[in-house]
Amino acid sequence: MNLGTTLLLGFIAGVTIVLGLPIGRLRRPAPALKHFLSALTIGVLLFLVWDVLSAGWEPVDSALSAVHEHSGGMGPVFGYGALFVLGLAVGQLALVGYDRYLRRARPAAGTFGPGAMSIDERPYRATGVATWSPARRLALMIAIGIGLHNFAEGLAIGQSAASNEVSLATVLVIGFALHNATEGFGIVSPLAGDLDAHGAPIRPSWGFLLAMALIGGGPTFVGTAIGHGFTSDALSVIFLSLAAGSIVYVICQLLGVAARARRPELLACGVLLGLLAGFLTDAIITAAGV
Repeated sequence: MNLGTTLLLGFIAGVTIVLGLPIGRLRRPAPALKHFLSALTIGVLLFLVWDVLSAGWEPVDSALSAVHEHSGGMGPVFGYGALFVLGLAVGQLALVGYDRYLRRARPAAGTFGPGAMSIDERPYRATGVATWSPARRLALMIAIGIGLHNFAEGLAIGQSAASNEVSLATVLVIGFALHNATEGFGIVSPLAGDLDAHGAPIRPSWGFLLAMALIGGGPTFVGTAIGHGFTSDALSVIFLSLAAGSIVYVICQLLGVAARARRPELLACGVLLGLLAGFLTDAIITAAGV
């Protein structure tokens, strides 16, 4: 399959993430709906953690099987294992550090530096992401984690197309496109009912929503282009484990929000439906023997 057709497949697989964007523009959803949407996102993300961890661990497992069958050494085991651990650590701890930085920067807005009455005194104003609401920052973190995951999916599409496995590439695109539709919903669900400091609803612009979609879905296209050029298990492991680490951190944040709501029945139902949605879309890929 030529590069142009392959890139088109990657675009189709990634662009469906925009289907979930309108959820983020709900002005004042009922509290129960807001909590349910958050729980549904947790379910989708839990599925993604299982998905990326199982795929990321596969090269390590294969290397261990080769050692057991005396057809390989311990080098690949330690190599892939080190990449797996490194990706998990960086994916999670990098978001921890970045989130703490934003939390420190936001309250600092409007404060003054040392040297009272200095003619050069200027109020420090937070800029960029530090000025965003917690809901917007959480949406960005979800988009980053999903983007890392989708990059690895793009690699799979590109590699199968480069090998002229047209039917496999087509099924992968269909399955990943359905996955991305649910992931788009997960990105914007924290934005439903977002409020400012005065309790007024904040409706994200379409530009903001499309930017989140680009962060989350764009890597599918990039991964497809790279995967068409070469195959690398090491690259897949590092990006899958990075995605797993970042998504785990986001899940912890969402669970904290869900715990404060004290609606265990909504949490249980939402998580269950999110998990089922993930496995249902994955079944299309599995049905093709992938």
